[in-house]
Amino acid sequence: MVISCPCALGLATPVAIMVGTGKGAENGILIKSGEALEIAQAVDTVVMDKTGTITAGKPVVTDVLPLTLAEADLLALAAGLEKMSEHPLADAVLACAQEKKISPVQVDGFQAVIGQGVQGQVQGSACLAGNEAFMETQGIAVAEYRKDLARLADEGKTPLLFAQDGQIAGIIAVADKEKESSRAAIQAFSAMGLDVIMLTGDNERTAEAVRRRLGLTKAIAGVLPARKAEHIAELQAQGHKVAMIGDGINDAPALVQADLGMAIGAGTDVAMESADEVLVRSNLMDAVSAIKLSKAVLRNIKENLFWAFIYNIIGIPLAAGLLYPAFGIKLSPMIGAAAMSLSSVCVVMNALRLCAFKPEQAAMIAKDIHQQEGQLSVGKEEITMQTELKIEGMMCAHCQKHVNDALSKMDGVTAVEVNLEAGTAKVTAEREIPQTEFAQVITEAGYELVG
Repeated sequence: MVISCPCALGLATPVAIMVGTGKGAENGILIKSGEALEIAQAVDTVVMDKTGTITAGKPVVTDVLPLTLAEADLLALAAGLEKMSEHPLADAVLACAQEKKISPVQVDGFQAVIGQGVQGQVQGSACLAGNEAFMETQGIAVAEYRKDLARLADEGKTPLLFAQDGQIAGIIAVADKEKESSRAAIQAFSAMGLDVIMLTGDNERTAEAVRRRLGLTKAIAGVLPARKAEHIAELQAQGHKVAMIGDGINDAPALVQADLGMAIGAGTDVAMESADEVLVRSNLMDAVSAIKLSKAVLRNIKENLFWAFIYNIIGIPLAAGLLYPAFGIKLSPMIGAAAMSLSSVCVVMNALRLCAFKPEQAAMIAKDIHQQEGQLSVGKEEITMQTELKIEGMMCAHCQKHVNDALSKMDGVTAVEVNLEAGTAKVTAEREIPQTEFAQVITEAGYELVG
C-alpha cells in the first residue's frame, strides 16, 4: 500500500500543465485551459486573418486616382461615405482627408453592405463606395479601370472604388503594413511543417501579392466575414487540426469553430472571449511559441508518467514478495516510502524543467532567414544582364509608371528605364531572365511584349 501510493500519477499531468500555463503567461500567452495546451501540439494548419493580425491594422492611403471628380472633391465624397463605416480601411480615408484639411460631404440614407461597401445620398445623388464586385452588382461598369485595379492589387494595395450617379468617380488605394513579426512567424510555422493560410476580404490579386511577399502556403481571397467559420470547417472536414488567429468581432465564430482559437491581445473583447488562447503582446511570434510550448508540455507529461510508473513497476512486485521465494529479496516499508516520495520529487523536478523554455524571437528567425539567403549566394558569379523590351499598349504617363513598377518588382531586376514615345523598356538585372518571364509580367500588367 505504501509503495503503490499514486501521488506521482496524480502529479504527472497537472504539475506540467501548471508550469506550462505559468510559463506561457510569463511570455505573453494567456492559456485558458489544459485542453487548449494539449490540442496546440497537434495542429497542422494555421489560419490567419489579414487585417489586424498579419498587418498592423492601421492602413494608410497610398494612391488617389480622381476620374470624374477633382482630387479634393473625391476625398470629400470618400470621407463622407466612410465617416459612418466601421471598416478599418475607412479610418485611412478619413485620416487622409483630415491631413489635407478636406471636410467630408453630408451623406443621407447611409447603408453598409457587409463585406462589399457602403452607399448613401449626397445632395440627391446616389453614391457608392466599395470593391469591384460591389460596383458590378450595382450595375456600374468597371472594365475600363481594371488595369489600374490590377496594378494596385499587384502592389499589395486594396483599391476602393467610389461612384456617383452610376459612374466611377475615382479610386483610392489603401495599404496596411505587415507587422514586423509576421514574416518571421510564417517562416517559423513553415519550418515546423505547418501549412499557413491567410483569410482576407481583399481581391485575389492583392491577396496573392501578400502571399508571395510573406511566403504563405495559401491565401483565400474575397472572404465575407460570415464565411470565415465555414472555411475553418472545410479544413477540419479534410482531416486537418486547425488553429485560427484573429482579432475582430467577425473572427469570433471562426475562433470558436477552430480546434485552437488564438486571439490578438489588441483585438476586440469578443474575439478574446471566444479564443482558447490570447496573445497578449499581439505578436505573431507568440503563436509560434504557444505551439512549441504545447509540444514541450506534452513531452514533459509523458516523461512524468514514465517516472511515476517505473517506480511502481519495479517496487510493487518487490513489496508483494514476488521475488522472495526464489531469491529471498523483499522490500522494507521504509524503502517503499522513500521510493514513493522520490517518484513524486522526480515528477515535480522534471516538470520544473519547463521553466527553462525560451520563446521564439522574431529577430533570431529573421537573422536565420538572412543567413540562409546569404549562404545561397556564396560562390555565385555576379551576373549582369541588360535587355531592351518592345511593349505595346502604353498610352500615357500612367501606363509608363505601371510598366516600370511591374518590371522593377521582378526578382533580380536592378534598374528599369521605360520610354513612352518609343514604346520600349530597358532592363538591367543581376540574373539571366528569360523572355517568357518578361512576357508573363507584361501580360499580367495589361500590356503586350513584342518579339
